[in-house]
Formats: sequence, structure tokens, C-alpha cells
Amino acid sequence: MNGRAPHKGVRPFYCNVPDLGDPLPPMHSPDDIQYALETTQVLREPDSRIQTFGETRFEFQLISELMDRTGEVRIRTGEVEAMRPRILRPSAYQEVELEGFDASARARFDKLVEKLKDDGKDLAFLQYGFRFRRGQVHEEIIHDSLENVRERVLEDIRRSGNPSRAIIEGVDDAWEISILKFSFEMILRSHEINAFDFKRRGLI
Repeated sequence: MNGRAPHKGVRPFYCNVPDLGDPLPPMHSPDDIQYALETTQVLREPDSRIQTFGETRFEFQLISELMDRTGEVRIRTGEVEAMRPRILRPSAYQEVELEGFDASARARFDKLVEKLKDDGKDLAFLQYGFRFRRGQVHEEIIHDSLENVRERVLEDIRRSGNPSRAIIEGVDDAWEISILKFSFEMILRSHEINAFDFKRRGLI
């Protein structure tokens, strides 16, 4: 991934790909999704961004307070793999389906994409995909306050310096929406430099 100034004018398109064989995520109401999106915080971003010409693997630790018990925090540890961005022309926009995570999140993603399209003239879209294996997420329950667990997790990552790990604070019963928001934020932080790399090679 090149670190030079980003190219403007190319907007991202989002496509999440499920891992077949993983259990299906539970359905959430629009209110549940809205709450999870509003309250999720990425406490620490990975140092890297989505690579333009290869796949990128991000690790995550997601902390969430249990909904029905006080003084208990769940830590989920797993990986999200961002596939190599692909170039789509505007005519292909309606032909690509958004899959994975909670199906009701599609409408919210569509609104976000439309807002980005309205910000400027679009010459092309960059399509992003993620592989997220729910079945390979490790869970641990900690008997402590959310504040103490948050500080310990952040201190651990400060000591280890793992450049590919994100620390996320989210909602326990809609935690996959928190991962969705993290994935979306990584796209927003990566798409301009990805577009610049494509343009530099004369691909867009």
C-alpha cells in the first residue's frame, strides 16, 4: 500500500462475503442495529490499512458488557480478512449484492453508499469484501467492570504493539454489527489511497 496523497473522485462500494459453514447471525431489529452502530467504538485501529493489491488480515478484540449481568465482560477475539479491492464501473452498482452479517443492515449500508456517491462525481467504484468466520471467534468472560477490562486490554496492546489488531467496544447481543462498523470504518480509511494506487498504475 502506497502512503502518498490520496486520489479523490473514486468512491467505495461495499460487499461483505459470508463464510459458508459458519452459523447464520441472528436477526436484529432496526433499533438494535442503530443502537449498536451508535455505541460501538473502535478504541484502537490497526496500524495498517486495506492493501490495494493483496488481501489484508485484521485481528480484533471486542469487549462488551453482558446485557443481563453486572460486573461481567465478554472478550471476543477473532479475525476479519479484507479481500483485494476490485474496480467496478458505475453501471455494475445495482448488480452486486451485499451479503453477510445481519441482512437488515443492507438498507443502512445502501444509505451510506448513496451519501458517498452524492459527495462528488463518481468515475468508478471500489468493491470491498470481507471474510468473517463467526465459528472461529474465541470468547472469554471476565468478572470485572467494563472500565477495568478496557484499560487492561488497551495496556496489553500497548505492550505487545501488534500492528494488525483492533480493539473494539461494542454491544454484546449485536456484536457482529460492531464488527460490521469496524469493517466499514477501515474501508473509509483505505479507499482513497487504494484509488490513488489504481490511478497511478493507469487502471482507473
